[in-house]
Amino acid sequence: MIGIGGSTIKAELAAIKPTAHLVKPIQKEEFQQRIDKACKLMQEQNVPALYLHSGTNLFYFTGMKWNASERMVGALLFPNGKLIYITPEFEIGTIFDFMLIEGTVHGWEEHESPYQLFATLLKENDVASGAISMDEATPFFVFDGIRNCQDSYTLVSAKAITAGCRMIKSEAEIAIMQHAMNITLEVHKAVARILRVGISAKEVTDFINDAHIKHGAASGSYFCIVLFGVDSSFPHGVKTPKNLEENDMVLIDTGCMLQDYISDITRTYVFGKPNEEQTRIWNIEKETQQAAFDAAQLGNTCADVDNASRVVLESHGLGPDYKLPGLPHRTGHGIGLGIHEWPYIVRNDKTILTEGMTFSNEPMICVPDKFGIRLEDHIYMTKDGPKWFTKPMFSIENPFGV
Repeated sequence: MIGIGGSTIKAELAAIKPTAHLVKPIQKEEFQQRIDKACKLMQEQNVPALYLHSGTNLFYFTGMKWNASERMVGALLFPNGKLIYITPEFEIGTIFDFMLIEGTVHGWEEHESPYQLFATLLKENDVASGAISMDEATPFFVFDGIRNCQDSYTLVSAKAITAGCRMIKSEAEIAIMQHAMNITLEVHKAVARILRVGISAKEVTDFINDAHIKHGAASGSYFCIVLFGVDSSFPHGVKTPKNLEENDMVLIDTGCMLQDYISDITRTYVFGKPNEEQTRIWNIEKETQQAAFDAAQLGNTCADVDNASRVVLESHGLGPDYKLPGLPHRTGHGIGLGIHEWPYIVRNDKTILTEGMTFSNEPMICVPDKFGIRLEDHIYMTKDGPKWFTKPMFSIENPFGV
């Protein structure tokens, strides 16, 4: 197996040169453009107000980084572009410190109702009634509090606006994601080189985290799945991962966060000599991934991509549908500020693929009680069709095309 084994954790960490600093964060002008686009959609859809809760949607539109908690913190956006932040009174000074896109700030004391403040602000801005679009990630306690404190408004999902904006990535977003993907791919290559018989999943996980940090991703790995042998047949892992043995299938799924955007790549190969069945299934997986890529054409739907995967699998006697041996889950998911976001590459998602969309291509094949193979790379849609963020695996004998 070319590119597998033969090195050490110490040597690989020492060889890493940080590059994360070379990519620029999203600039203030782009946040304002996002608000402008949201307002345009609100006007087209007759949405009187949009609530953005603390978390990725509040950050996406305003640039304000604020973690969700048991207290309501968010912003109301109106179709004319007016922005009002809602926060506990004692946080107002901090809110101003974190504010990038200017807006008025209204606070509520600890004994007061932020939900009543929400309703009052709507009325003060000439929204007397109607359907208010709520950030789809708003916690239930906030939704329930607003719903029960007034009878003038109905609360509906803001997905048409939030997803309508976030699904289409800008050049700056794609550049950040490309850099993050490049880093994670280099980490994957280094991981393959440190493998040895007896290494534990934890040792590999710790190395992956340290390697991401050495590359400049300050928070390390955003997530990490390391599976050997039969463990790899479980898509998201097992409670107690086994140590690596000769001729085991190796499945590693990891990513990092860079300038708030996430990478996500899975590599699967054999440590040792692949047997006939491992080779056959690995080659089918590669063919299936390519079929999904070929179906990801402008004007096709997400469902078309998922269906293309399953046609290939069924042609090889796998499946059908979600039956095993075969593909037990959707073919892919959108990615950006969230590791899983719109669009979803699944049968019931009729979203039409358009320029700027980014999503994973990972039609995993699970063989129960034996192994699983997931080759995961991500696609971004251009005016000329699909492009890979990272080149897919080369072959089972030479996984990284060394």
